Amino acid sequence: MNDQTPTSARIAPPPLPATLDDTGLTMTMMRDILLKTMFRMSLSHASEISKIICLSFSQTQILIDDARKNHLIEAMGTLHANSESAEMAFQLTDTGRTRAQQALAISEYYGAMPVPLEIYAEQVRRQSIRKVKISRDELLAAMGDLILPEGLLSNLGPAVTSGRSILMYGPPGNGKSSISNGIRDAMGDTIYVPRAVVHSGQILSVYDPIVHRILKTDANAGNALRLSGQRFDPRYVLCERPTVVTGGELKLEMLELKYNSVSRTYQAPLQFKAMGGVFIVDDLGRQEEPPQALVNRWIVPLEMNYDILTLVSGEKFIVPFDTLVIFSTNFHPNEIFDQAALRRIFFKIKIDGPNQADFLKIFALVARKRRVPLNEDALIHLLQTKYPTIDNVYSNYQPVFLIDQMISICEFEGKPYHMSPELIDRAWSNMFVRDETIIR
Repeated sequence: MNDQTPTSARIAPPPLPATLDDTGLTMTMMRDILLKTMFRMSLSHASEISKIICLSFSQTQILIDDARKNHLIEAMGTLHANSESAEMAFQLTDTGRTRAQQALAISEYYGAMPVPLEIYAEQVRRQSIRKVKISRDELLAAMGDLILPEGLLSNLGPAVTSGRSILMYGPPGNGKSSISNGIRDAMGDTIYVPRAVVHSGQILSVYDPIVHRILKTDANAGNALRLSGQRFDPRYVLCERPTVVTGGELKLEMLELKYNSVSRTYQAPLQFKAMGGVFIVDDLGRQEEPPQALVNRWIVPLEMNYDILTLVSGEKFIVPFDTLVIFSTNFHPNEIFDQAALRRIFFKIKIDGPNQADFLKIFALVARKRRVPLNEDALIHLLQTKYPTIDNVYSNYQPVFLIDQMISICEFEGKPYHMSPELIDRAWSNMFVRDETIIR
């Protein structure tokens, strides 16, 4: 295998369990999940049950046979004599339905068999984000049309390939969020995400279609398996490296296990769902929680590469932490963190606004994309008349804002797209609010 092989191709997949013992689960847990799944979903055939509980057909049949011996399931015979499938149908006995209801009273979880936490931890190590190595060209390509300040990639590249925490700070409107998204896009490979994990008999749902983008294949990932020549534990799904983006809505409680007291089930917290991927905390300082409190919550994970979660019973347990955390803020770090917190953040990168030359590049690029012809008089007016009023402070968002404003005016007045000093003035008036006292 040469160095050009994509990172995802080098990730060892979670091995396919050869036996039920290889799942790491007890027979009692598997039997209860089988009964609950049949009860809740009205399933009767081993083939369809197998797909839902994510075990092979033969392993599912062993579970069914075990339940039959314990008088929890009974055979119903084939569907029809002339059916294309002669597969045996099964149903829960009265004892089986009682047992399913008892198990549901303890936990409403049913469906895919979970992966024991210690087994998942091994897979986390195999597909660690710290093993992803991104070249300068790959990172630059992922940034799209962003005009980056000189030297930024030289600072950003080592930060990304380290898999360590990053703090990006600087004045608003200069692309910190876009750069964060570019970092996410640069990852570009796939990992294996468990549908659920189990610890101390408690099942945590992990796979989340909002967070995880599953690799598009046929129903059973057969195409991917044939193309790669690999088979993997069906309790996992093959996904793009996940990204969780939070902003002002982030609260400390979102970083803890979420327990549903009605269904008696757990949802993994956001950083657990982001395992092997990127966690972006945007607009740090805009949350209800103080920035220092949020960063304090991350101190142990960032330093030790593990996190500590708490069950509703109060039991604490350790889980892997393998996530590139990116903090983005418009505040100066010294205003919102103490020095102890700053030491825990491995890379600190300032994102400044563009100089005049880069501003003009961005302006020309946006104008070309929007099909607005450049006008020399309008540009001279903008640079010599308008920007001196704000001490010639340029921001990356301003070209988009000004050009979109001029487009809106042209469309309203039924004129072809163009720019002029007069349109610059009208667009500029919407970019800032004049300081004044409003009498109420």
